[in-house]
Amino acid sequence: MDQSLVDFYNSLESIDPLALSESVLMKNYGNPSLCLVRGSGAWVYDSNGKVYLDFLSGIAVTSLGHANPMVAAAVSAQSEKLLHVSNIFANEVGPKVAAMLNHLILLGSSEDVSGRVFFANSGAEVNESAIKLARKYGLETGRHHIITALGSFHGRTMGSLSATGQRSKQASFEPLLPGFTHIVWDDVAAIEEAITAQTVAVMLEPIQGEGGVLDPSPGYLQAVRDLCDRRGLLLIIDEVQTGLGRTGAWFGFQHHGILPDVVTMAKALGSGMPIGACWAKDVVADAFTAGDHGSTFGGQPLAASAALATIREMIEIDAPARASRLGVLFDKHLEGNREVSHVSGSGLLRGVHLDRPIAKRVVELCQEKGLIVNAIGDHIIRLAPPIIVSTSQIDRACSLLTESIGEAS
Repeated sequence: MDQSLVDFYNSLESIDPLALSESVLMKNYGNPSLCLVRGSGAWVYDSNGKVYLDFLSGIAVTSLGHANPMVAAAVSAQSEKLLHVSNIFANEVGPKVAAMLNHLILLGSSEDVSGRVFFANSGAEVNESAIKLARKYGLETGRHHIITALGSFHGRTMGSLSATGQRSKQASFEPLLPGFTHIVWDDVAAIEEAITAQTVAVMLEPIQGEGGVLDPSPGYLQAVRDLCDRRGLLLIIDEVQTGLGRTGAWFGFQHHGILPDVVTMAKALGSGMPIGACWAKDVVADAFTAGDHGSTFGGQPLAASAALATIREMIEIDAPARASRLGVLFDKHLEGNREVSHVSGSGLLRGVHLDRPIAKRVVELCQEKGLIVNAIGDHIIRLAPPIIVSTSQIDRACSLLTESIGEAS
């Protein structure tokens, strides 16, 4: 044993975690303002012992709260049984998650269809798989072109980044993957104009999360579904931020009475464990054959155990109904504020739109007061508390947010 390596390893315990982060991690996230070390429900604690209400949830990830007992128990039990196997073999957990997702996606649909699931580790990866699936589906007819919306966010891998409709995130990484057209959000005519003989799919979010928590107009997604049906196009709905109960339905598209051809999800699926899923109708999923796509860790039993426990717990608490019921409290607290132009979003994914460009300062003041939220640009505060949040915690968070808005200059 090399004692010098042991000594170096042990020395890491005495270094401030924020200082260590700044010295050894790449700067792509900027310098972190906090080091969070533990959590319970809607509360998190930093390395100095200060407590915060977490109304960001790891950006809509920890929907069942931090250290959820049911999820922790499932992960612990699975870790003592089997952590990982290659996807050339089956495991007993992942297929159960896939079956539940298929059931939840088809809830309320009158279509006589079923679907199949591909697992990966993140939202970007499952959006990447959706892009590849659409292109493989269109291969025989020579179609590969995908239409997405300006302001959209689908990930940071090269395919999902190319699909993303935000120039600020793309500019440094050109040339991007060809075959994408970005059209104005919430405009069906713009989609129709962009369709060519090579178009295979339209890819949209039911609420634009990173674009500013922007809602579609009533009837928009239904009109897009109808357009895709008329023109023989796939409709891909990115539910990475909106899925699994957060908006007041199991999936955001279900508010609009449609069934997509492909649905992607991640974030809340594992309550913090890295897992994402791409669901597709059988007729689309069959485009993938052995060797077309893969992920070493996708659907492995440890992450899948967290997903299965998450789904079970969400069913137990009726997560969509709870999110819908609690979400209206934000309207009650904030819509009368003269600094707030409006509150967008649905359920427990909300955007607080400010009249002044003070969002980043508001986030700083909230953090000082013990509330974690985040800014999207200069005018929008995003709120995504865990679905297990209490009414008193929402009351407190809205009070702190209101104080911070009033103090920001």
